[in-house]
Amino acid sequence: MAKETPSSSPTSMPSGLKAYAVPIFLFVLAMFFQLFLLPRSFPPSHYDVLGVKMYSSVDDVKDAYETIASKWDSDSGDSLPADFIKIQYAYELLTNLVWKRDYDLYGIDESVHIIEELEKQYAVEDFAKIKLPLLEVVSYEPEREGFMSISSQDFASKFQDSKPWLIQVYSSGSKSSAQFATAWRRIVALLDGVANHAMLELGDVQLVTYLAEKKPTGQVFFRKGLPSIFSFPPNCKTADCLIRFEGELSADAITDWFATTVLGLPRVFYHTKETLVPKFLSKVPPNKVKVILFSQTGERATPIVRQAAKDYWNFASLSHVLWREEDASFWWNALEVESAPAIVIMKDPGSKPVVYHGSGNRTWFLDILEQNKQLQLPQLRSTTSMELGCDARGYSRAGYDKATWYCAILVGRQSVELNKMRETMCRVQDALSKYDESDEASKDPSITPAASAHKTKRLSFAWLDGEAQNKYCFFYVQSETSYDTCGTRRAPIDVPRILIVRYHRNATETANVEQKSSKWPKTVWQSEADDVDPAAQLVVSYDGPAETPEIIKWLSKMVDDGDNRNLPFYRAKTPELVPESAEPMRSGVPKSVKATQKLLRIWNRIKDYLADPRMGPTLLLGALLSAGNVWWMRSRSSTPQPAQTNQPSPNQPDVNVEEKKKKERKREQRRKNAKEKEVPASITDNEPKDAVQILSSGLHEAHDNTNLISWFSSLQPQSKKEKDSDH
Repeated sequence: MAKETPSSSPTSMPSGLKAYAVPIFLFVLAMFFQLFLLPRSFPPSHYDVLGVKMYSSVDDVKDAYETIASKWDSDSGDSLPADFIKIQYAYELLTNLVWKRDYDLYGIDESVHIIEELEKQYAVEDFAKIKLPLLEVVSYEPEREGFMSISSQDFASKFQDSKPWLIQVYSSGSKSSAQFATAWRRIVALLDGVANHAMLELGDVQLVTYLAEKKPTGQVFFRKGLPSIFSFPPNCKTADCLIRFEGELSADAITDWFATTVLGLPRVFYHTKETLVPKFLSKVPPNKVKVILFSQTGERATPIVRQAAKDYWNFASLSHVLWREEDASFWWNALEVESAPAIVIMKDPGSKPVVYHGSGNRTWFLDILEQNKQLQLPQLRSTTSMELGCDARGYSRAGYDKATWYCAILVGRQSVELNKMRETMCRVQDALSKYDESDEASKDPSITPAASAHKTKRLSFAWLDGEAQNKYCFFYVQSETSYDTCGTRRAPIDVPRILIVRYHRNATETANVEQKSSKWPKTVWQSEADDVDPAAQLVVSYDGPAETPEIIKWLSKMVDDGDNRNLPFYRAKTPELVPESAEPMRSGVPKSVKATQKLLRIWNRIKDYLADPRMGPTLLLGALLSAGNVWWMRSRSSTPQPAQTNQPSPNQPDVNVEEKKKKERKREQRRKNAKEKEVPASITDNEPKDAVQILSSGLHEAHDNTNLISWFSSLQPQSKKEKDSDH
């Protein structure tokens, strides 16, 4: 009875399907791609509609159309409106040189939706009633509107500076490009001074091919059609680093994308009357000016505004507010804003906001920020001490030749009391600024010294955060109640103090100190007294009432005494001002948006591969190779192998055993021959034949059997007779 083969077993079919699962899957995928996906990716071209070869000339297209038209005239009964619309559309498209160029080179057919619309419109009517022509001819020339163009000849020469570039790819026959002209004009105006701009026509095939997107097959295409927007970031001069815009074609969307993605500028958010105070005014650091921009349109912050927000980040914080007529009375009562657009500048606590109505150009906006970037009473920080003249290592704002100058400092922790005193000091500063010495009638001798010093920039005003700059505060406020002003709050008591610091620079001693420090380096033996500030300081605290006239009189007396009296010359080492942590700048694209954009790029790449005609044959080849490999592996495993056994048959002698015995006898014979063979003694022998070992293990054995003398005498050479007798 024949044995049952593996293929005839009942489990062979499931095991075979399991083994060929991968080839079957690849084959099904290849068929699905070839029969369903590929036809959708490559619908019949307009050349196929006319029955001519791809990329045929205009004359061939006209001849084909005339042939079809003559048949339709002779036999109009079989004519359908849908067929006529497709043929007429193909004829009008392929006989226009610009449209034909865009279709042949880049696959651009932006009016293809008209076919479906006309088919629905003339579904039950005669094709003779269709209005011709179907397509409207457009001639777009941006040079006439003053837009700058770029070509392959001057492409390299344009990228001389480090500014970013925004480039639009258009076609002179594209209707959508012509409609986008208004938005492009707005974009160019918003980017003035921030970035360069240019336009590129599709006729420059060399440059367009270099900058356009490419499919896996190498075909040039524009995913979003025309116009196509892309940008070169700062210091980018090749196509490898350009960034493409894939959003809505509007001025607001493009400028927002350019400012955020390309330039990495911070965002300026919108606030309402309910959220302006809790989410903006209360969160701005006390050393920064608050700038509120009222907008009528609700457009996102322009690149100019964002660039200004970045440049003035250490001085001002910007916010937007959408103007609504129903909120007009509220904004008038709160900030005295009449209408939008408007700019509101809010400085010190309690100070009146500064309002600018109207919309100006970029220069006007930047001038307003430059004039109002400082608080009326500036904060004394590590970045402002030299500029304010409140540093013993520097000089007066009046110049290097001034030997004596003053700095009035308001010291205290962040509190309501400090804000009130800041308002008072602002009034003091404003009163001294408006004081007119030329008016004899209003001239007051008790105010003149301080007003004159302030006018000549020898008297500066500032306020110091006593908690953040605790060492600097304790250095000046040396009293039993200094903890009420400086350091961490230990009790619900905040006592702001007004100090005046007199800086005096002795030219002789300063020159000697500078000469020593420049000529001789510091050593471990050098006195610490030499490591002091160049200018001497004399600090006086104000103990009077918090009233503007009294503070002004006290300041005038301090200035007069410092200028006219021979005060002591105290020199010390002032503690360093601690650099305060800067407010974090939220710039660039958020992480969630970046992740979404990355997924979108991956999906677009997958769609490009799905439209690749090489994918079907590749999958089919993979299925065949995989199936061949599985068949070869299974055929090897199913082929029976001859059984190998070590047991000899009864009728045959064990050949292996006999061979082993012969080899064993030969080895034994070689060992015997090696022993019998006489080997001469040499220096390499371990023990020569005639060698005698005195100090060996045999010495102990001889000592046990007989005495040492008899054992030693037995080692002497014997005579020939003795040898014979012994033998």
